[in-house]
Amino acid sequence: MSGNNNRKLFDNLVSRTKIYLVIIFILLVIISCLKLQLIIPSIVIYISILAYTYFANNKRKSEISEQLQDLTLTVDSAAKSSLINAPFPLIIIETDGNVVWKSSKFITEFANIDINNYISDLTIDIKDEIEKNKDPKIKSIIRNIEIGKKKYKVQCEFAKTKKSERKKVAEYMMILYFIDETEKYNLKQENEDKKTCVGIIMVDNYEEVMQRVETEQKTQLMAKVESTIYDWVNETNGILVKEDRDTYVYVFEQKYLPQIKESKFAILDAIKNIVRKDKMQLTLSIAISNEGETDREVYKSAAAAMDVILGRGGDQAVIRENGKYQFFGGKVEEVEKRTKVKARIVAHALEELMSECDKVIIMGHTNADIDAMGSALGVYRMATSLRKDAYIVNGESASLNTFLDNIRDEYKDVLINKETALAQINSDTLLVIVDTHKKTYVEAPELLTKTNKIVVIDHHRRSADFIDQSILTFQEVYASSAAELVTELIQYTQNEVELSTIEAEALYAGIMMDTKNFTFKTGVRTFEAAAYLRRCGVDIIKVKKWFQSDLESYNKISEIVRKAEIIHDTIAISQYDIIEKDTSLICAKAADELLTIGNITASFVLGNTGDKICISGRSIGDVNVQMILEKLGGGGHITLAGAQLENTTIESLKIHICSSVWNKFIKNFVPVIIIFI
Repeated sequence: MSGNNNRKLFDNLVSRTKIYLVIIFILLVIISCLKLQLIIPSIVIYISILAYTYFANNKRKSEISEQLQDLTLTVDSAAKSSLINAPFPLIIIETDGNVVWKSSKFITEFANIDINNYISDLTIDIKDEIEKNKDPKIKSIIRNIEIGKKKYKVQCEFAKTKKSERKKVAEYMMILYFIDETEKYNLKQENEDKKTCVGIIMVDNYEEVMQRVETEQKTQLMAKVESTIYDWVNETNGILVKEDRDTYVYVFEQKYLPQIKESKFAILDAIKNIVRKDKMQLTLSIAISNEGETDREVYKSAAAAMDVILGRGGDQAVIRENGKYQFFGGKVEEVEKRTKVKARIVAHALEELMSECDKVIIMGHTNADIDAMGSALGVYRMATSLRKDAYIVNGESASLNTFLDNIRDEYKDVLINKETALAQINSDTLLVIVDTHKKTYVEAPELLTKTNKIVVIDHHRRSADFIDQSILTFQEVYASSAAELVTELIQYTQNEVELSTIEAEALYAGIMMDTKNFTFKTGVRTFEAAAYLRRCGVDIIKVKKWFQSDLESYNKISEIVRKAEIIHDTIAISQYDIIEKDTSLICAKAADELLTIGNITASFVLGNTGDKICISGRSIGDVNVQMILEKLGGGGHITLAGAQLENTTIESLKIHICSSVWNKFIKNFVPVIIIFI
């Protein structure tokens, strides 16, 4: 390195001298031309100058060389001393794995450890990083590794070798510094472990159960419930505070969080197995969070997570960690416990919002079904009754072709595409989302950022991807359909809303479809809504014809049913191999048909739409199909769910579903003791 510096210095010196000599030579030539008698003196003078310059440069070169040599020796000596006496392990190695030198600290630090494998893996990793990164400014790379029971930060300084310059090969010399950060890591981990986690525990159906319990039994029942909760809390050395008669606050250290995850909230089943003589079960909802700088912020985060759980129907647990939700439980079907008071309040609030806006745009989910379209038409009529311009964002959907053919002429100015909606929406526009609450599942997600006035009307269990910027949310998981919710809102509006026959039929069809002809998820208020729509002029025979399949579709469904595989004696899985536009509709109908077979408790049908793989899941309640498909980015209810995925295959998804069914409902089954009170 020092030789190169010397050479550069000498080259600069000689180059400047050459310039001066050339100038002098030119001047002497000019003088000689003016006076010929000065030629010989000029030659003598120039030769003298050359001789002097030569001897002077040699002398100066020798002096500079000696000075630079002394300096290089001093620096090299200091550098070598620093390397040898470094307080941390150090190794010099080539990228081909050849070890050039090890410090004494390195030898003693790893005397009892087979360090070669670590060094080999580290060298390969760093070599790849060097070759990928061609930025000449980057001369160091940092890696964190664990060797034995210690944590090290490895800092690598590297440079090209002389061999690489000669051979034109990218070979490097690396100096690896091993800095022991075990203590730092342990302190950080200890600090993380002591971080406060806050949980909120709520008895879902406290009021319903207490109404059926005799006075002298209430104390005994709650004592058993609280005792079970306290026992569970004590396993994590936590603190439990009763906030209300049905709500508890649970505080514990974060180091116990993996233990809770591992147990998969066994407390949920333990509470349900405190069964009274009338077999009515108590259920819990548990929300835990560790997000927040202060304890108050962590509590608010847990409260927000509890809202998500209650939006999913309760009887579940959720852990909110690093901005993500992890769900547990949710095996029990929802029990209707809505109040008409809430429907009336929401109806009045929605009317106020509609009155204050310039126009209303209604939007459902992608691949809209009759529930989404019927709900949209109901909201449209509410808006027009207030003399507001209203539009429905309508995308392509094979399941709605028959219905849309009947209304296209009448509603041609109402049904708009995504592009038109984007052109019309502004900050004063009211955007009403129906039959979904997921940001990524709406027909046109871009609309969500164009206005602050968003209303959500949905009946699905809440997912982590919910629309959080809405100013009004009417999400009732106990309702059969979004159409049922909209029908209730129409009945409680202050301004009279007159539904047209086709609008009433669309709402009725939405209820009928989501309940499978009033079979699943049907409560008292479902029939009340259907009765109201019937009084509005619904032709039941006409609606039923919308759901009829032609012979070709029926044959396709029959073939899917014929090819179905039965796993665990009760789960049916099949697939549709033909790629066409109405694949998702065929799969949904086939999944429904499979449930009509004896002993089948759940069904899954997969199909290829061309750009996506669609999955339709159905259940009679014993299997939570929502939780299975939610892991794949889908959603729905315990008994009805769906998903659409890109960049995958039907076979890989079938394997995933089989594995999920086994892990959730077979593998984790544990017999429990039922306690009667």
